[in-house]
Amino acid sequence: MKILIIYNPQAGSGRALGLLPQVIEYVKEKGLDATIICTEYSGHAIELAAQAKLGDFDALIASGGDGTLFEVLNGYYQNTCSNKPPIGLIPNGTGNAFMKELNLLKTDWKKAIDIISLNHKRPVDVGKFISEDKTYYFINIVGMGFITKIAELSVPLKWMGNTAYTVATLLKLTSLKSQKIIIELDGEIIERDGIFVEVANSTFTGTTFYIAPEAEIDDGYLDVIILNKISRLKLLKLFTTIYDGTHIHEPEIEYIKAKKIKITEEKPGKLIPDGEILGSTPIEIECLHQDVELLWRP
Repeated sequence: MKILIIYNPQAGSGRALGLLPQVIEYVKEKGLDATIICTEYSGHAIELAAQAKLGDFDALIASGGDGTLFEVLNGYYQNTCSNKPPIGLIPNGTGNAFMKELNLLKTDWKKAIDIISLNHKRPVDVGKFISEDKTYYFINIVGMGFITKIAELSVPLKWMGNTAYTVATLLKLTSLKSQKIIIELDGEIIERDGIFVEVANSTFTGTTFYIAPEAEIDDGYLDVIILNKISRLKLLKLFTTIYDGTHIHEPEIEYIKAKKIKITEEKPGKLIPDGEILGSTPIEIECLHQDVELLWRP
């Protein structure tokens, strides 16, 4: 099995670089013929995946965090090859929320390589969104509103691991404000005084937040989670329930499934797709049903 691995050595606050020799050794042990290319800067994985001769490989592997997977996916869609191989994952980043779908931890890089070696394919949904006249693709989640402010603040705190999101949330509470949000869901328009909106293709975000417990990766729908106006104290209480998914039963939360979504904020803000901060509202999103094959556990 011939594979192309796009490897982010800076993932996991640089820990991935030290792990690389072990990854190479184990890939050989599993009998995989691997070409490994390391990324050198932000956005490099997009270029590498877009320019690769994908027809020469049996699989394209993203190795890093959720941001690396996001870049590889977007490069994959830019690639003009007519016979693209499936995508595989080797986690070694700070946040690897999507690996939860494979029942893997971010330290389970060996188990991830085991899955790749089995060459079992599963077609999954992909989210496509348009922002600032540019088209992007995501496989995990895209968020906006207060959640993006938390993400921005958590970037310099990544050395704290998953705790960074919690600390950033506490620090941002003082600036908590709702705003008018107009959301179109499969043609039906609703208006809300909202805090944030998350549009999820899979269940987890930030590795440990069970944000969309009813999401299914291949059902043809995206799960829309809306947090309406809420007090700071209630938000703190709500925050603790995101770890087990019970937040969706709170009255301030709306949980809706849709195939096509348009979102406009009163005060346009940045987006956070799969851990990357880019683009801004307004945004148009649609679900591409089972549009990509992933290497999956049997």
